[in-house]
Amino acid sequence: MEYPQESFVATAFAPGSFWARRREVVRKQTLRHQLKMLKDTGRYDAFKLKWHPSYDDPPTVYPVPNHQFWDSDVAKWIEGACYLLMDSFDSEIDAAVKELVQMIRGAQQPDGYLNIHYTVVEPEKRFTNLRDMHELYNAGHLIEAALAHHLYYKNDDLLAPLCKYVDLFVATFGDQDGQLPGYPGHPEIELALLRLYKVTQNPNHLKLAQFFVEERGNQQGGKEKSHYYDVEAKARGENEHELPMSYPAARSYWYQQAHVPIAEQQTIEGHSVRAMYLLTAVADLVRIHQPTSETGTKFLPALHRLWSNMVEKKTYVTGGIGAMKKWEGFGIDYFLPQGSDEGGCYAETCAAIGVMMLAERLLRIDLNGQYADIMELCMYNAVLTGMSLNGKAFTYVNQLASSDSDLSERYEWFECACCPPNVTRTLGFLGGYFWYHTISQQSAVVNVHMYTSATLSLKVSNSTVTVTQKTDWPWNGDVEFETHTDGPPVDLELRLRIPGWATSWEIAPRPENLKVENGYLILNAKWLKQNPKFRLACPMKPRFVRPNPLTMQPVAYVMRGPIVYCVEDIDHPWEHQHFKRTILDLNAILKEEPQSEPDSYIAIVAENGSKCELDTSAWDGQIVTEPENQVSKGSKDLKFIPYYLRANRGGKGQMRVGLRVL
Repeated sequence: MEYPQESFVATAFAPGSFWARRREVVRKQTLRHQLKMLKDTGRYDAFKLKWHPSYDDPPTVYPVPNHQFWDSDVAKWIEGACYLLMDSFDSEIDAAVKELVQMIRGAQQPDGYLNIHYTVVEPEKRFTNLRDMHELYNAGHLIEAALAHHLYYKNDDLLAPLCKYVDLFVATFGDQDGQLPGYPGHPEIELALLRLYKVTQNPNHLKLAQFFVEERGNQQGGKEKSHYYDVEAKARGENEHELPMSYPAARSYWYQQAHVPIAEQQTIEGHSVRAMYLLTAVADLVRIHQPTSETGTKFLPALHRLWSNMVEKKTYVTGGIGAMKKWEGFGIDYFLPQGSDEGGCYAETCAAIGVMMLAERLLRIDLNGQYADIMELCMYNAVLTGMSLNGKAFTYVNQLASSDSDLSERYEWFECACCPPNVTRTLGFLGGYFWYHTISQQSAVVNVHMYTSATLSLKVSNSTVTVTQKTDWPWNGDVEFETHTDGPPVDLELRLRIPGWATSWEIAPRPENLKVENGYLILNAKWLKQNPKFRLACPMKPRFVRPNPLTMQPVAYVMRGPIVYCVEDIDHPWEHQHFKRTILDLNAILKEEPQSEPDSYIAIVAENGSKCELDTSAWDGQIVTEPENQVSKGSKDLKFIPYYLRANRGGKGQMRVGLRVL
């Protein structure tokens, strides 16, 4: 069972291609910028276990200390650095990784414990607040960093101390006498333990991950026969009216997806990143035990149910999830406002990365193009927008419309800096998302989820098989394929995803019997041996799309291929109210305009796209007015740019994705 963090090494992106350019920016610019931020903010030296002035700061989001995530910020940077060092050695980055690893090793306590806050600030409070604090979350990211470090450096300098830390968890948590029947408020360690299990094959790692997943939401847990968060809150002497800032009411355990056991959850709720990391771990458990096992039959229906609820009723057109700022997560079904002054829209970058993670796992359980459609949607929109073109500015929140209080803009760092290094590590192992393969003796199957100019190289017995794509995706839907085997013949089968947005497509040469299953075109070994070179064409045309009417959003969006578009004030100097009054004409002609600055992309101009504008003066002094008084006429062209390019060209920070239609 492979993970994308491992399989990406088989992918080589073609120099100058779309994703090669983005990854090159991360390697040359982002890693250094983030390293500077780690040093400037105190994170880099924090594992030296000396007091930092920020430890005295009051929490911005009570009761979590602002520095609580520092361990994971460092860990994600190490992880991303290790992936990118595999592309090209960098002495400065290499030296920083090695120094950080030595500091982490030196910070470990004799019993294996390894956490900055609970070693320096509150050593007497270890494991006393799993609900709110992030000991186990931080540990999960340290484990993932250790696995990446082990993959690149081929040593156990970081993996060994993390395995020792996990030994402490194995002894501390569980359902045996003397153990704590608890689980983390923020999932992450579950998926990390399962990845660790693949490397160590230590059954305790699998057992602990499964315990954390299965115990979550148990209302009759432990000797107290009570919810664990109630038990630990009582032990802390917590006042029932003293709520975490993210809770709208007491015992809002749905925020942590812990209100009922996972298998019983009917709708996806709470903090969106936590939900994605948790369900990714659940999917991994199903994969490890097999879908038809007891574990599989227990959790797979919940995975499908929660995924469907999310995609159909709680996902933005960009692939972003999470409408509610207070708990950084999901609202009620169909509640998808575009901006703060409309009632919400959070769409955290980390949450979109989590959607990609979950979609990739579900594809390995059930090869269905609908999962890959969402994965691609997130990648090109809600994830890619999280980093500026120069790789030195980031977004945490990705709203679909700006407002006076929340402009469309980027920042070089954040107090809670989970998103920037998460983008870094994701782009580091990005090749693992594009395709995955299975090998059996002299045969191989490659499932191609997404398209880019790249080569996949596989060792099959005594042969080397390569699959090469050449394309200008996402601007051009033509993909040229070439397969080659160096050595004894190999039976190679390709399964090519046909995008859900592709209203037409062609393959040349055309097989006599086209076979498409669940959105994948299947090309068998016999056909590929006769046709080692072929072309897939998925025409990309700009189009208007509409949200589900139950969202009560009277808007339309512009898309082209997998790309979602937006309008910005820099192209429309007449705009001063965040395009709230702009009315989009769905009869407008959409014209493509190739651009070269600030990057190569295709802009879309809606000629006379706005033939009228909402006239709010008719409501002055009134509660209601007649329909004919609602608009004023006047044609304007509208220029749309890819959403991921927003906030890269200056302007006033006014932007909108969905424009009002009548």
